[in-house]
Amino acid sequence: MRVLVVDDDTQIVRAMRINLRARGYDVATAADGAAALAATAAEPPDLVLLDLGLPDMDGLDVIKGLRGWTAVPIIVLSARHSAGEKVQCLDAGADDYVTKPFGMDELLARMRAAARRAVHVEEAPVVRTPAFTVDLGAKRVTRDGAEVRLTPTEWHILELLARNAGRLVSQRQLLHDVWGPAYQSETNYLRVYLAQLRRKLEPDPAHPRYLMTEAGMGYRFEPGE
Repeated sequence: MRVLVVDDDTQIVRAMRINLRARGYDVATAADGAAALAATAAEPPDLVLLDLGLPDMDGLDVIKGLRGWTAVPIIVLSARHSAGEKVQCLDAGADDYVTKPFGMDELLARMRAAARRAVHVEEAPVVRTPAFTVDLGAKRVTRDGAEVRLTPTEWHILELLARNAGRLVSQRQLLHDVWGPAYQSETNYLRVYLAQLRRKLEPDPAHPRYLMTEAGMGYRFEPGE
């Protein structure tokens, strides 16, 4: 597995290179945003570890630049603890956000989880409802023949629900998988994003038929007939 480490702190880069190579990873490095974008284009990695405080551009711009053309998993590694910045990065397309300092075991676990989510599944299922269609392979939602534009976070939530169609997905699981372990009690995030999804997908958002709430427990995607 090829990992691109993007950080201008030479000591952190050296430590990451040693630790990751010791565990069998192929490691490439970039000291700024421009080098990261160029390296990803020249030899696409399987995962990007990205610091936000780069000398030439903000890491958020790197995420947006990468998401313009690649779905490579991106894990942000940053000393910034602001919830607002974390949400910005995740909404821009980052897969996870780890605050510095962090334990290597935790980072490796998050890397494995991001890699699992990114594994290409042959003939990924298409989930159809009478109102809209979710193509999990193409990461695309259509309604009345037109594509519905979703933010990365909206898509992530819908994908988790669609892959578990008919089954309850707990609030805790959704918050953990979309925002990370530190957000497992932020149930207000889910209320906001489910409301947005319903406005975009449900024929009557006030009386949802497909994106169902199980009060105090979680959410269930019911495709219907």
